[in-house]
Amino acid sequence: MNGIVDVLAQELGRPTQQVENVVRLLDEGCTIPFIARYRKELHGAMDDALLRTLEKRLAYLRGLEARREAILAAIAGQGKLTDALRRAIFSAQTLVELEDLYAPFRQKRRTRASIARERGLAPLAEALLAQRPDAQPEALAWPFVDPEQGVDTPETALAGAGDILAEQISEDAALRRRLRAWLWERGVLRVQATGEEDSVYQQYYDFSRRISAVQGYQTLAINRGEKEKLLRVTLEADRDTALETICRGLLRGRSPSEALLRGRSPSEALLRAAAADAWSRLLLPSLEREVRAALTDAACEGAIGQFALNLRPLLMQPPVKGHVTMGLDPGYRMGCKVAVVDATGKVLDTAVVYPTWNERKQEEAIETLARLVERHGVEHIAIGNGTASRETEQTAAELIRREAARGRTLRYQIVSEAGASVYSAGELAASELPGMDVNLRSAVSIARRLQDPLAELVKIDPKAIGVGQYQHDMPPKRLDEALHDVVEDCVNRVGVDVNTASPALLQQVSGLTAATARNIVAYREENGPFTSRKQLKKVPKLGPKAFEQCAGFLRVPESENVLDRTAVHPESYAAAGVLLRLTGHTLEDVREGRLSGLEAQLRAYGEQRAADEAGVGLETLHDVTAELMKPGRDVRGEPAQPVLCPDVTELADLKPGMRLRGTVRNVIDFGVFVDIGVHQDGLVHISQVADRFVRHPSEVVSVGDVVDVVVLEVDEKKRRIRLSMKQAGKA
Repeated sequence: MNGIVDVLAQELGRPTQQVENVVRLLDEGCTIPFIARYRKELHGAMDDALLRTLEKRLAYLRGLEARREAILAAIAGQGKLTDALRRAIFSAQTLVELEDLYAPFRQKRRTRASIARERGLAPLAEALLAQRPDAQPEALAWPFVDPEQGVDTPETALAGAGDILAEQISEDAALRRRLRAWLWERGVLRVQATGEEDSVYQQYYDFSRRISAVQGYQTLAINRGEKEKLLRVTLEADRDTALETICRGLLRGRSPSEALLRGRSPSEALLRAAAADAWSRLLLPSLEREVRAALTDAACEGAIGQFALNLRPLLMQPPVKGHVTMGLDPGYRMGCKVAVVDATGKVLDTAVVYPTWNERKQEEAIETLARLVERHGVEHIAIGNGTASRETEQTAAELIRREAARGRTLRYQIVSEAGASVYSAGELAASELPGMDVNLRSAVSIARRLQDPLAELVKIDPKAIGVGQYQHDMPPKRLDEALHDVVEDCVNRVGVDVNTASPALLQQVSGLTAATARNIVAYREENGPFTSRKQLKKVPKLGPKAFEQCAGFLRVPESENVLDRTAVHPESYAAAGVLLRLTGHTLEDVREGRLSGLEAQLRAYGEQRAADEAGVGLETLHDVTAELMKPGRDVRGEPAQPVLCPDVTELADLKPGMRLRGTVRNVIDFGVFVDIGVHQDGLVHISQVADRFVRHPSEVVSVGDVVDVVVLEVDEKKRRIRLSMKQAGKA
């Protein structure tokens, strides 16, 4: 255990004691959000990302230790564990190194080498490897000729011995390590088309790149093209260099000077043949699989990391709470679906209008929407960004103009509708909106996304939200884990209203499960809204540990105790009381927002002195102080104003040189996709993202950013738009 802690401390650059504290907390069942927020003194205020890195490395290192012990036991059980091998196994730092060392001892299917061993040819292989100058291979082979064993001639015996030597060479851990590193540095990945037909993989029809220079998105595209049998992929490496590397450790007297002094071994030709066989038949195919797998793993990790990076700002979009909202799900043939929800997201009304059919239908649509606005007091309109969104936006703009003439203020916002159809057809939507037409459910989702993006988007499989790259090619378990981590971090950073949250949102709270989330909802439906955090202890199956983990992240706006509405953990209520007393304040001052000078008062009193008297650390003191000054604040900030777009609704409306404003919908390795209102997102290639060199577009923009772009090229046939952000800047 101490060894793992020391390794983690060194890798993360953190004190050993802090790392040991985090490991202990994790082993006690604490969640990352809880540790990050409420145990800062124990880990030196590591952030969520660093804590999750520690957690994953801890799991890897523990798995490495378990595998090390299993390998040691397996080799010892064969009676082949030497001191040198034991030291090598204990020195291995990765699973790959361990498996290389274990390869000669692993149980195998029957191979050419194992058949040769069964025929008793292992001693012949050892004799050839000894390379005695006076030992002729044919003479060495004669004693092993045995027709009953299938060894009819000396040549057959030597061939079998060569098979054994080839396998031994291929299982040499040190040699594999050298060749693997050489391949990464000097090997070439070559890709060719399997036919002549056009496809989306055309740029890879004659592609070659040093393995070390292959980009993650290229790896994923090539893998998919290969899977679809449109691409053929090979790994090329200089055979002579590989054989030179193998023979350097295999042959004695291999240099010309040594050969003159000692004479070449009669076995050299056979050994070189075994080396060549080992390379072409065993080593190259094996290492090629390893290299391709490593490229894929690295590409997947990069893509998953970028997916998570894109998902975070999307989930953390500022909410537009407390207003009756109309959701519009645009469409052509099936019309525009309309849903009106109240300030809590409850559905008040629905309709379908057809503003894109003709002028008469557009006028009817505006009249229908105006009646809904009048009837329910609509204040905000959320418009999905899919098909017909810009025509629908123009209809909404005309509605807003007419309502303004009547003295009514309306605002609208374009929101991403990615995943809305997935949600509307799912079981969760069916249980939340029973009896409602599937198409209308998506309009409800769009309205709620404006009110609280996080609360609505957690209901949707993150893979369907549309901010990833090749997400369907990712390892499902690893992708789900990474996206769950992002959702969990966002939900717990924002906090959850225990009296309005859905089970889908509650189960993302630290310490809660799907079962306890359902139990919370069932409890409040049976007993009415929660009136204190303490009341959570009455929820079935929500025990002391779960309460400890979740309490600080659940808000109870109906509570008489103002601290129940904040991120102050119940374990720190007494400390909060001490801080208020020391500065001459009360909980009523917190409720009324009369603590603007609290930080200055604490500094004057002495922060460390105040923390000592309150029985907490400085980090907790600062967090409690911030919550007392702004109880119930939303960390997501204020919503942006609606983006008014020009009269550009179709691809044909775009011309090179046009300057437009759009919303970043996706950030990937090679560029940024921007929604400019023509049903087809435009691509800003990484070379056009900024006037300076950037390693990745995420250095400049995030999902949800509003940016100014210039149209470079429009290909209507392929429905591709090339954009530039150079000189245009970020809005």
